[in-house]
Amino acid sequence: MFRKIGRLFVIKTRLEAFLIIYALALGATSRGAAYLEEYPGWPGILLFLACTGAVFLAGAKILDCLKHERAAKEAAKAIPEKI
Repeated sequence: MFRKIGRLFVIKTRLEAFLIIYALALGATSRGAAYLEEYPGWPGILLFLACTGAVFLAGAKILDCLKHERAAKEAAKAIPEKI
């Protein structure tokens, strides 16, 4: 039961990864816009850039992890198990 629920929270495809990155970007720009209103000038701009930069880093990590998991699965298929 818990395994079935747990599978819902696993990113399996690049499409799912891009959808999650898009959602992160929407939240980050919303938070960045709030920072621009709260801290006018350079401090707000720097905080806005920090929010969007974090999404770039997280997105790159998510996509790299998908690539690594796919390569690990292919390597596991190529190596026959010894009994």
